[in-house]
Amino acid sequence: MQQAQKGFTLIELMIVVAIIGILAAVAVPAYQNYTLKARFTEVSSASAPYKLAVEVCAQSGDCVNAGAFTAIAVAAGVPNAAAVTAGIPGIATAAATSPFNPAGVTLAVAGAVATLTLAPRAVNGIAVADTFQLVGTLGADGKVNWVRGGGCSTRAAGAIC
Repeated sequence: MQQAQKGFTLIELMIVVAIIGILAAVAVPAYQNYTLKARFTEVSSASAPYKLAVEVCAQSGDCVNAGAFTAIAVAAGVPNAAAVTAGIPGIATAAATSPFNPAGVTLAVAGAVATLTLAPRAVNGIAVADTFQLVGTLGADGKVNWVRGGGCSTRAAGAIC
């Protein structure tokens, strides 16, 4: 009579370890990129008030002359009165551990194009070079069409915005 096999053979255990190793090699970098995207969300969300300020200013006609933007400045992280009539309360503050850097916000206008750039703080794996940039083009109807870009979309390890 033959005795029944008990347990796993060494080769079976080695195959399981190899499969787990392959899965881990794929999953760890994907998870790291996912966590960077989650952290960077704070920077991309912080662009909303600035974007809204430019849109309101353009649609009200306060900063548009003959189909082109006039001067819109950002001082201390807050657009000036020409860009925002009611102000953006609380936007100029952010925790030092936050990737959003209010001092890193710039808004430049040239003709019918407004370029909003947010340079983050270098924290939690996010580099200062991972800028978040929105380029808005003023349409004939007063609407601003935005296109996203910047260093956050051209990272070697994959885009985080």
